[in-house]
Amino acid sequence: MSGETRRRGKPAKKYSQAARLHDVIRILEARYGATVDELAEECGVTRRTIYRDLQAISDAGYPLVSEPGADGRTVHRFVSGFSRIPPVAFSLEELMTLYFCRGQLGFLRGTPFQDDLDAIFGRIRSVLPPRSVAHLERIASAAAPKFLGIRDYAGRKKQLELLRRALLHQYRCRLRYTPPHRDTVEYMFDPYTLLFHKDSLYLGGYAHNRGALRLFLVDRVEDVELLDERFEVPEDYRAEDLTGQSFGLIDEGEEFTARVRFSGEIAHLVRERTWHPSQQLRELADGAVELSLTVSGETELLAWLYSYLPHVEVLEPAPLRDRFAAGLRYALQKYS
Repeated sequence: MSGETRRRGKPAKKYSQAARLHDVIRILEARYGATVDELAEECGVTRRTIYRDLQAISDAGYPLVSEPGADGRTVHRFVSGFSRIPPVAFSLEELMTLYFCRGQLGFLRGTPFQDDLDAIFGRIRSVLPPRSVAHLERIASAAAPKFLGIRDYAGRKKQLELLRRALLHQYRCRLRYTPPHRDTVEYMFDPYTLLFHKDSLYLGGYAHNRGALRLFLVDRVEDVELLDERFEVPEDYRAEDLTGQSFGLIDEGEEFTARVRFSGEIAHLVRERTWHPSQQLRELADGAVELSLTVSGETELLAWLYSYLPHVEVLEPAPLRDRFAAGLRYALQKYS
């Protein structure tokens, strides 16, 4: 019997799609999932209609997942605990925080994440008085800084949609990635985490080719293919595992302790922030400060130190001091 043929003797139900969607949602909420055949049987419609209904439910924002059942047939269900999630309400102060945070995410323009943000704030606007919406948007626009060197992810929208789906439903991926100055490499990859760092998106997870965790800049991902395989995130995984003791995101291996002196003119800028969990700050008699921190990798640390020229001196270790000085000599040669 064709999958498009209803069971003999079972007449089609005469009701709207909205009512049928309500029935499908009710069935999925009441059970630990159902197959397309079961849903088609209970709703009195074809399998094709149920597939369209499931897509409509997913598009409406319901956390629908599909998994192989014990008999090999695909079971569709909601994420565990979904039916027990209560409606979410926000105070005016919390809404202000949401609007403020949205203002910091301008680099997501053109991505599916921006589409999601627009949908979320569209729902918020629909239940607030117009004057409240205008007030919140005025606060957010006044608080949003002007970013320099902002990245444009609009051309990677399709890739980000696939990566978002892989992250949400734990699909293994095949990635083609091109590091700077090197050839493109193909990875079998389990995406665990999406990181925001300096207005850029990074994808972290397990690279099967390397047998280790890897962190990829999304800008350099050439192609994404979602596979039918699913993966489990290890229970002991933490996002910090991707970066180790690095000063930023790049973990370059062996750790070392750096000791740096900042002159009194800019010492207040160093005192005002925590730059690394390991840092120790020592006040000097002339108003300068000495910063010590244990990190892995010189690249990002040196870039940060150069931003404080001419008010910074690398004291130790000797290899870091030598590399810092070599960079200064190289730059000065261009002006000689």
